[in-house]
Amino acid sequence: MSKIALAIHGGAGTIDKSSMTPELEQEYRGGVESALRTGWTILEKGGRSIDAVEAAVCSLEDFPLFNAGRGSVFTHEGKNEMDAAIMDGANLKAGAVAFVRNVKNPIKLARLVMERTEHVLLAGDGADVFAEEIGVELADNTYFYTDHRWKQLEEAIAAGRVQLDHAAQKPIGTVGAVACDASGNLAAATSTGGMTNKKFGRVGDTAIIGAGTYADDTCAVSCTGHGEYFMLGVTAYDLAARMKYKGLHLEAAADETIDRLTTLGGEGGLIAVDAQGNIVLPFNSEGMYRGYARERQNLSIEIYS
Repeated sequence: MSKIALAIHGGAGTIDKSSMTPELEQEYRGGVESALRTGWTILEKGGRSIDAVEAAVCSLEDFPLFNAGRGSVFTHEGKNEMDAAIMDGANLKAGAVAFVRNVKNPIKLARLVMERTEHVLLAGDGADVFAEEIGVELADNTYFYTDHRWKQLEEAIAAGRVQLDHAAQKPIGTVGAVACDASGNLAAATSTGGMTNKKFGRVGDTAIIGAGTYADDTCAVSCTGHGEYFMLGVTAYDLAARMKYKGLHLEAAADETIDRLTTLGGEGGLIAVDAQGNIVLPFNSEGMYRGYARERQNLSIEIYS
């Protein structure tokens, strides 16, 4: 029997403690804790890692302060376009969606792609049609509207820039979860609303298996950061490959992976778990919303470096 373990993240980046009010920090911590408890309950009852990561990410998608699901940022056209991916390390199956609109929980749609189609990635209008046909829960535009996201769009347009998610801080907006269940099976899930004021159908690393999301029999990885660099570094798979082919343990592999990301010029972090229930949460930015749970340990929730 493996030691069950769960880790989640809510984005990495410039998170300045001096400008974080106690009330806002408590809200963020509450969102992380709720997602942790949701996924941990499944693992504690003998549930599968794939179910735990989906449930944890759904909780994060429902929390409006994180850039995924309900809290997704706006594109240049004032739309919410979301990406998500999920992967089951037990059978190397994966599902992903990109550029989807009005899907309440994109991670659920990604899992349905994995389980109900012969494909791995569906994007744009086709993914939306699939969502309608399969009966996944949809939500109208008002569900995804939040004042702070709209103000971010107005500021970005006025400044003529495309930007990663930021509030009073500047987190790089993605949410994710990784888990090891009692059978030693691993799974990863990641979801994002992308970049404020993005144009031209930009898709980041989240929905790209091996770049922002990956799971096999060695580890499960979910990344958060400037997606272009995670795609260039194939970062999620890079960690798994270092374990598989170099024989590194999880922590050493994660450190090398973040070092390579830094060399490429990328900023962000990742969470990863191995089949023994070991967890790492490295990042090269000023902070990362993160938390983890392991057997016979209290929940741990951190924000700053």
